Amino acid sequence: MTYPAPRPPAPRSGADVAISIVVLVLTVVMGAAAVFFGVFSLAFLDHCPPETCSVDGAVNAVFTALLVAAGVGVVGLVLTVVALIRRATAWPYALATFALCALTLFLGGVGYGAAVG
Repeated sequence: MTYPAPRPPAPRSGADVAISIVVLVLTVVMGAAAVFFGVFSLAFLDHCPPETCSVDGAVNAVFTALLVAAGVGVVGLVLTVVALIRRATAWPYALATFALCALTLFLGGVGYGAAVG
């Protein structure tokens, strides 16, 4: 009995790999900047008047946004890498990860703004 020869793997798109890596690196840089500015913004809440400002609300908004963005980033990274390993198109996963992290951080900034009045 003879078995058919295995099919060679599909060619990997260099542009797909490059775009995916660049977008994921930009996502990490955006996350690092968000951590820096988020913690920096919380450092100056000691002059926050209690009648118009909620320190607890500001802390919750910043840390919730950072944790959710980190979770979205890890899931997006895994999905992108899996797509690259399978030689499927991966850049949409990387771009969606960037967009969802940016949206999460924006909403955290809105929550921070609402908390500090």
